[in-house]
Amino acid sequence: MSELDKSLHFVKEAMPFVPDVGIILGSGLGSLGEQIEIERELNYSEIPGFPRSTVEGHKGTLAFGHFGSKKVVAMRGRFHFYEGYGMDQVVAPVRIMALIGVKRLMVSNACGGVNPDFSIGDLMIISDHINLFPTNPLMGPNRDDWGPRFPDMSEAYSNEMIALAKEVAQEQGTKLQEGVYAGLTGPCLETPAEYKYVRIIGADAVGMSTVPEVIAARHMGMECFGMSVITDLGVEGKIVETTHDDVVRAANEASKKMVPLFRGMIERL
Repeated sequence: MSELDKSLHFVKEAMPFVPDVGIILGSGLGSLGEQIEIERELNYSEIPGFPRSTVEGHKGTLAFGHFGSKKVVAMRGRFHFYEGYGMDQVVAPVRIMALIGVKRLMVSNACGGVNPDFSIGDLMIISDHINLFPTNPLMGPNRDDWGPRFPDMSEAYSNEMIALAKEVAQEQGTKLQEGVYAGLTGPCLETPAEYKYVRIIGADAVGMSTVPEVIAARHMGMECFGMSVITDLGVEGKIVETTHDDVVRAANEASKKMVPLFRGMIERL
């Protein structure tokens, strides 16, 4: 039995229901998890074969509960390529979500903005992404029962869910940005030249997650929605020394706007 099969078996036995929506919470966005009426919470350490989250600000649990009237499963902390995990491990939770019946995935992250029109604290709908990781979670033999060998990525992020986000944000009076997210390995933040590079190739923001998870989710037929919190700026003339504490602080502040937005969206899915 593979590590993923061990994890899947344990989660299936422990989960109280089949969730409607899967949520991945990034750095500093744990407060969204606090809004879930949790029915069952599994520590990553108790799930056989499951990786461990090593990043400060990531709680490290898989929570089943209700977000408004909808049943959800939330990763309260994700896994990153820079932690030393292989891509199979990074996307294993997404695979498990798909295999237990989750049809929609909502992903959040904290990232650097390279669009000069952005400000720290902005919420950015991810309209598309650029994969700058040195590998891809679909490398290797394909599992035909999971998805096709060459999955289409022309709509990596659901147009329907993007339209819903805009509708809910307008009702709530929340300003949203929209743009392309570039995924890099990290863990160091980008140099000024690297920020300039990702802007030149068409990105509006850059971070160290999300892209592998969305690729795996789309491979397995899940609809995806992604939202970034701009926690620092990689714009020429605005680049300052940034610590992880700065990132978490900015994300915590921005999550006050993101929580009601996600709640409003999930209610209507």
